[in-house]
Parts: sequence; structure tokens; C-alpha cells
Amino acid sequence: VERSFQKQDAVFLNAKSVTKKNNRWYKDIGLGFKTPTEAIQGTYIDKKCPFTGNVSIRGRILTGTVSSVKMKRTVIVRREYLHYITKYQRYEKRHKNIAAHLSPAFIGVKAGDTVTVGQCRPLSKTVRFNVIKHAPKQTKGSKKFQTF
Repeated sequence: VERSFQKQDAVFLNAKSVTKKNNRWYKDIGLGFKTPTEAIQGTYIDKKCPFTGNVSIRGRILTGTVSSVKMKRTVIVRREYLHYITKYQRYEKRHKNIAAHLSPAFIGVKAGDTVTVGQCRPLSKTVRFNVIKHAPKQTKGSKKFQTF
């Protein structure tokens, strides 16, 4: 719960004549990613959101699975890969954890979901990525009742 008055930096609220009712600022981040409808029609204020805030996506675009959603507006994305050992001519599993900012535009992100993150400027001590796409976890077979 934010106690202070929240407003977007790009929107001037004290206009003498109110022309349009919904004066929400949002942008297309490019690279073929669509702006979520919650970012366009929502009422949240997030200065670190790539769609409604002052953050540009540049650099790497990575995909991984969400392993933790315990922090406020931040998720931990786990990326698994195979590393080749030349001596034994085999592969070993390795992983990296990436902390990424989760905009309020993405509703219902849970552990196990697949997300696409884009690199941006440093947002905090550990966060350098921003979630730009969310795909819910696919349930296979007859296990329909996993979460209640």
C-alpha cells in the first residue's frame, strides 16, 4: 500500500480544461512484444515498468521459469542449461538465477510459469532485467486439480 500520492511522470494533471478522461501514458517497447491490456487500461503506478515507466529494454532477451515470487514486484527466474565436460565427453546440468522486476501489468504470475525477461538499466542492487512476457505453466494429462 503506497501512502504518498502516485502519478506518472509524463502526465500533467492540472490542466485547465479536461479534454480526455483517461490520460494514462504507456508505450510500445518494440522488439515484437505487445503491450498488455492491463498496462493500457490499469490504474497502477510503477516507474520501473517497461510499458508505463521510465525504463527502456535493451541488450539481452532471455527466457526462463519463475522459481520465486516472494518479493514485492520482483521474481527470481531460473535458467537451466547444459555444460559440456571435454574429459568425459558428457554434459552436466547447470543453472543461473536472475532477479527480474515484475510489473503489475502481469497478473497471476506463479512459480513454474515461463517468462521472457529483457535487459534494462540497473533497477536495484541485483535487478537488471524486466519481465516483458508471461506464459502460464502448461498442465499435462489428467492432473487438473493442482492448486485450489
